[in-house]
Amino acid sequence: MLVPILVTLYILIALVMVISLLLNGVRPSKTLAWLLAIFTIPVAGVLLYILFGRNRRKSKMFSLKNQFGTLNKLENVTCSPDISVNKQKITSLIHKTSSCPVTCHNDLELLKDGKNTFESIFEALEEAKEHIHLQYYIFEDGILADKLLEVFERKIAENVTVRLLYDGIGSYSLSKKYLKKLKHIGVETAQFLPFKFGRFLTALNYRNHRKIIVIDNKIGFTGGINISDKYLKGDPALGKWHDTHLKIEGEAVDFLNRIFVTDWFLASGNKVDISAFKMHGSARKGTSLQIVPSGPDDDFDVMEQVYFSIINSAEKYLYIVNPYIIPNHAILQALMTAALSGVDVRILMSSSTDIKLVDWCVRAYFESYLKAGIKIYLYDDGFLHSKVMLCDDEIASIGTANLDNRSLQQNYEAQAFVYDKDLCLQMKSDFLRDCEKSIVLGDYKKYKERPWIKKLIEGFAKLLSPLL
Repeated sequence: MLVPILVTLYILIALVMVISLLLNGVRPSKTLAWLLAIFTIPVAGVLLYILFGRNRRKSKMFSLKNQFGTLNKLENVTCSPDISVNKQKITSLIHKTSSCPVTCHNDLELLKDGKNTFESIFEALEEAKEHIHLQYYIFEDGILADKLLEVFERKIAENVTVRLLYDGIGSYSLSKKYLKKLKHIGVETAQFLPFKFGRFLTALNYRNHRKIIVIDNKIGFTGGINISDKYLKGDPALGKWHDTHLKIEGEAVDFLNRIFVTDWFLASGNKVDISAFKMHGSARKGTSLQIVPSGPDDDFDVMEQVYFSIINSAEKYLYIVNPYIIPNHAILQALMTAALSGVDVRILMSSSTDIKLVDWCVRAYFESYLKAGIKIYLYDDGFLHSKVMLCDDEIASIGTANLDNRSLQQNYEAQAFVYDKDLCLQMKSDFLRDCEKSIVLGDYKKYKERPWIKKLIEGFAKLLSPLL
């Protein structure tokens, strides 16, 4: 008697999911794949769909902007960067999809690797007079965390408000002992979508991958570096971690702060009065940039559209540094089309990643790249964690977003798109220097002859790419 009831219940649940897919599905191929999974893999198909398949863009279940209207257009700071007409379209795209205009009154400092980045961060934290806002995907116990605790205690004694937002999965190892210390000295903390059984199925796959520090709405930091000692000491498996970060002073910091405040409201339920924050801009017209937030509840695939547009706009060169390049069909075709059109397309990544399955999936696309004339450079002096894209000495992208389904569709990300020739040239020089130290893959015919067992493993991993 129990079995027929359970079967009937399962069929009803599956039918509800089918209706949801038909009403809210994005791509026909993806919809069909989930329909097949639901009906051919009993129970597991339904659970996988709940975890990975639902369209957050339709449901707005985790909507940030709609909960707290902090990312409104600020037309008074909009300006036109000194870039070609072809690239101007990208700035318009960003403004329309994320409501973030180009800001021009900024001073930037490019920070490479952990030592330089954290020296700059701690120096800036000591200058705080009003508030310190920190938001990290990974915040781990260790030397850096202890040093931050000391700074927080001193600044709170000076009546500086300190708020720390950390991701429930990325910072899962953060100890209760450390959190108690933070609370004891007066740090306000919030956890983004905690790892709880009641929310496991709805929240596990949607993480806040942003790395942001804002000090007095005047100084900001963003990029790929987390609060982890591996940026200082490395780790036994991969060696030293290399990454890229930005220090920003000027109008763009206000947009970083708005992202933080909005995320803070979602995680803690507490509103922060943004009207009390003054927008600071340098007296002269400085570096032009846009701060671009993206997430699974945006109306459009913001980060995917911007990356896609930059790739298609490339006329001379397109250089990419990224540890997790698992392109969807659109991004893959854009990269191959650019290379086949004569654009110098180069990809720089580590010779291995921190997750073996991801490493296989990343390599599954190498053959397609090489066939189209894309050059691949494998860096083996540590782990490259940077998320950088350079285009035609006009656009430099630095931030948290990888070129994979997780960053483009599922995670909350933040990326800075900088329109400055000097910065582009500086980063281009660094890129080419790292390429000289790397292993070059450029022979398509030779690579195609790799052992069939590697092709089989890569092919299997490629099937899982939508989940990685």
